[in-house]
Amino acid sequence: MASPTTPAPNGIVLIDKPQGFTSHDAVARMRRLAGTRKVGHAGTLDPMATGLLILGLGSSTRLLTFIVGLSKEYLATIRLGSSSTTDDAQGDLLGFAPQSQLDRVTDELIAEGIIPLTGEIEQVPSTFSAIKVDGKRAYALAREGESVELKARAVTIHAFEILGISRGVDEAGNGFIDVDVRVECSSGTYIRALARDLGFKLGVGGHLTALRRTRIGSFHVSDAHDLDKLEHAPELLTPADVARGIFPVVDLNQTQALELSQGKKVFLEGFPDSAEPVAAIGPEDRLVGLITVKKNQSRVVVNFPTETEKS
Repeated sequence: MASPTTPAPNGIVLIDKPQGFTSHDAVARMRRLAGTRKVGHAGTLDPMATGLLILGLGSSTRLLTFIVGLSKEYLATIRLGSSSTTDDAQGDLLGFAPQSQLDRVTDELIAEGIIPLTGEIEQVPSTFSAIKVDGKRAYALAREGESVELKARAVTIHAFEILGISRGVDEAGNGFIDVDVRVECSSGTYIRALARDLGFKLGVGGHLTALRRTRIGSFHVSDAHDLDKLEHAPELLTPADVARGIFPVVDLNQTQALELSQGKKVFLEGFPDSAEPVAAIGPEDRLVGLITVKKNQSRVVVNFPTETEKS
């Protein structure tokens, strides 16, 4: 743990989560490596999934709320020919389509099936999801054998691109079609549900067998640290640098930075009105807070303390 005289770590770190780790596992490991309890993550990845997980340390955890809502990119493999209880390979399979039925699913039909799953769509989340129903997680209710009905929600699929299609037979003699895809989507999209819905549209069932998150907003997995190779806490991205990648920026002088940190309104001559957050950055490249602006006056959305908690 950090000593009483040493500020606790404060910043953002990009992690490449390996398969088999939960998001909670990743947070727990970073707590040990960084010596602080104050660690959070932006956007859960299932244990089966790999790829980009963004962790916040110290007061930078306040940025995670805004990172969660950014668009995302995934690489995935959809297996056509069978559905599962969880819509992915972690669940129990629910039977197999006959080979004669699979033979009728051409590459062209797969491409046509993706079209109505692109753009602004209404998506019913997977039953085994973390969405709360009457105060309990849907996956917990499903595991208890309760019937779970989730409402459709609006999501946007910016891109649903086929990267490759392969056909085969498993060890039990059941045929399948594997479709490798790239998906760019809004926050809240379930890639498992896309696999389920594509299989349904084609009449052969479908579930996800591989998933890798490659991007969140402007943050890319190519810049991430391999979690299973970390032996000590990595260098953190500063709150100011992260905020620049998410929000418009206004630079403050020393007086403005002090007044804003005290919760006061600051006059920002010539700065356009903004109902969306603006990053207010002070001297020494310190993220003072997130603000909105109306008639050249700031309004604090969230402030960032000058000192992080001591652990």
